[in-house]
Amino acid sequence: MNKAVKQGKALVTGASTGMGAIYADRIAQRGYDLILVARDEAKLTQVADDLKSKYKVGVEIVPADLTNKVQLIQVENILRSDENISLLVNNAGLGAVTTLAESNMNAIEAMIDLNVIALTRLSAAVVPSFIARGNGAIINIASIVALAPELLNGAYSGSKAYVVNFTQSMHHELSDKGIRVQAVLPGAIDTPFWDKGGLPISNLPSQIVMQPETLVDAALAGFDLGEVVTIPSLPNIADWQALEAARKNLAPNLSHTTPATRYIN
Repeated sequence: MNKAVKQGKALVTGASTGMGAIYADRIAQRGYDLILVARDEAKLTQVADDLKSKYKVGVEIVPADLTNKVQLIQVENILRSDENISLLVNNAGLGAVTTLAESNMNAIEAMIDLNVIALTRLSAAVVPSFIARGNGAIINIASIVALAPELLNGAYSGSKAYVVNFTQSMHHELSDKGIRVQAVLPGAIDTPFWDKGGLPISNLPSQIVMQPETLVDAALAGFDLGEVVTIPSLPNIADWQALEAARKNLAPNLSHTTPATRYIN
């Protein structure tokens, strides 16, 4: 493989397994040095050693639980202080498959802390330096449940809808400042995510399950195309474009001085 051009540093969360580890691999292949963040130090060390050997890139590890405020702030401080960071991949996330009535609220709160609060704070931590330099990129991992709230758990789908909205808002704010953002909406991916969520992947029809390597490669192809929202499984991008156009067409009529006639007696 030809030696890649150095791209600065990429910080990847949830980098010890699954999609995060694959993102780390593909990003290292593109010439980035890496900062890998996850809870499991042993697994992080193994991933780091493999990447250093394979790609001859610099790899730092940061064992951290991003649902822990103190440890989250430590990672924020890295993003603020390391001017070589040019890419943030907010991959860490938790899921839920139970109904609201059956859910453990402590687990739901931890999920929201990771999927929403940590992603938001880490993005906010790195954006000022990106603005100052006039370049940088953020990749946020959402989910197709952001578009299908009837699937799985409502708090989970809501957290991923937040990721999509937040990413689109960042694009609106930052695209003219040289900063790129992308939301990736995976479907069912064969990773440990499902076991952690309480629904082993073996319970899903095999025809809807994508391999994580395939997902990440497709998502990065979407990034290279300049997509703000990438849905790797969607055959026809025109379907997404139609949904977005319909959403934007609502805008002129979402706020008026009087209610719609159907609400007036």
